Amino acid sequence: MPMLRDRRILITGGARGLGRAFAEAAIAAGARVAIADILEDAGRATAEAIGAVFAPVDLAVPESIEACVAAADAALGGLDGLVNNGAITNSGGKGMADLDPQTWDRVMAVNVRGTWLATRAALPALRASGRGRVVNIASDTALWGAPRLLAYVASKGAVIAMTRSLARELGSDGITVNAVAPGLTLVEATEYVPADRHRLYVEGRAINRTQVPDDVCGAVTYLLSDAAGFVTGQLLAVNGGFVMH
Repeated sequence: MPMLRDRRILITGGARGLGRAFAEAAIAAGARVAIADILEDAGRATAEAIGAVFAPVDLAVPESIEACVAAADAALGGLDGLVNNGAITNSGGKGMADLDPQTWDRVMAVNVRGTWLATRAALPALRASGRGRVVNIASDTALWGAPRLLAYVASKGAVIAMTRSLARELGSDGITVNAVAPGLTLVEATEYVPADRHRLYVEGRAINRTQVPDDVCGAVTYLLSDAAGFVTGQLLAVNGGFVMH
């Protein structure tokens, strides 16, 4: 039996990169999927290509998040899982002294507040499903303290901490909340990353190769499934052994 047979899953940031890979993997595992993204044209094209439904969202706008989750809930007839993948970087390549407060606030609004608000909006549907799963996509940058990426690193550290608190709050509803921390993955969103940072990762991993989206999909699929029904509040680093914790 497919691991996610008949599951109804919403994935934010699903238009491309890791989010699209998660959606494709979930569909292959038997789930019905809604993807959400601020990139509406790309999101609609991806949804059509992979057999998902699409809901636009701006994770910096609370009303947009509410509307997105409501649309996904209606389209799928409920929600069993939420993957909080949508995020922005914006601070890459800048030292802490060069960051401006507006950039900091934007990153926190999307990555941290957006994750909280999406989970809050999905809570009634996840509670009603009786097998709710939340998977927050963090980053191993928060585990090793990546330099010149402060706002993003801080936001992902907050997501890790929030995962543990949410797990305790939602456990009585039978909802699990876990986080996955990928390493530097080869996707559109990391094309700006300098070659020396990519090289640092490849050389520092126990498995010395470039990380690709498929490397992360198994962990996310597992955490959405019945196999992880008693796993909650946990952080799974998927980075080829660059960080071990």
